Amino acid sequence: MIDFSDDRKAADSLVLKVQELKKEIGKVIIGQEEVVNGVITSIISNGHALLIGVPGLAKTLLIKTISEALDMSFNRVQFTPDLMPSDIVGSEILDKSRNFKFNKGPVFANIVLADEINRTPPKTQAALLEAMQEKNVTVGGVNHPLPKPFFVLATQNPIEQEGTYPLPEAQLDRFMFNMVLDYPTTQEEIDIVKATTTYKSVTINSVVSQDEIIGFQNLVRKVPVADNVYEYAVRLVGKTRKGRELATDKINEYVDFGAGPRASQYLIVGAKANALMNGKYSPDIEDVQAVAKMVLRHRVVRNYKAEAEGVSADSIIESIF
Repeated sequence: MIDFSDDRKAADSLVLKVQELKKEIGKVIIGQEEVVNGVITSIISNGHALLIGVPGLAKTLLIKTISEALDMSFNRVQFTPDLMPSDIVGSEILDKSRNFKFNKGPVFANIVLADEINRTPPKTQAALLEAMQEKNVTVGGVNHPLPKPFFVLATQNPIEQEGTYPLPEAQLDRFMFNMVLDYPTTQEEIDIVKATTTYKSVTINSVVSQDEIIGFQNLVRKVPVADNVYEYAVRLVGKTRKGRELATDKINEYVDFGAGPRASQYLIVGAKANALMNGKYSPDIEDVQAVAKMVLRHRVVRNYKAEAEGVSADSIIESIF
């Protein structure tokens, strides 16, 4: 058990725990270091994450592996067009004594994998996203708190759009990070094929406990931040807003709507977590930039001109650094 009474000692322990966690994940996941780092950052920041990538890039496997390395409860929900809100949050049932009893749904877990979240209708999406924001579920007028810590790690396929229900911007804003999984390099793919086409049994050890995660989340909130870093994060978000005083020419040309204040909050919290994970006791501007794409990618709404000219959200974000 880590002693959280000494913040500096706890910060040093966090670095060691993150290294252990990455080592366990590396037993199964080859490559994708940036995405693995992003998921861990979101977890110790107490934020939810959305993973976007084409089929076969191990999105689901990555989340499942991380859940095994964390000593916490885990549930997976496969989103389909016929999924109902009660299939996620639970429902009241009549027991043998003729009394209503609440039967908890899969959302009552520390880590919830929302697989292909855009395949279910808005009514069901909203049920999950309400739980993400409020950290509780209300059924029959009774409030049911979700376990702590609580994370939703969702996956989405960007290719197949037929029969899908894209998340509205207001619901995308619930996610702290939006991470894009890219194809592996040639060497990484060779290693993947070698590892998966032979008989090989891998055991993932639980290296971080539930109490430790909660302690790390509290530690992140205690990290001091210099005023210039606060100002940089807020001005960076301000630059994404079309027609405002900080907007650049590229923003005015290619963006319809920019990020809201929640982006500024997540930039600072993410920068704090990123600094701790890299052995620093306070974040600097580089830490803000390290998480900026993941925070802003789904909050910058491109216009038709950007879509037509193939200008990506990432290139727009890079232009305001």
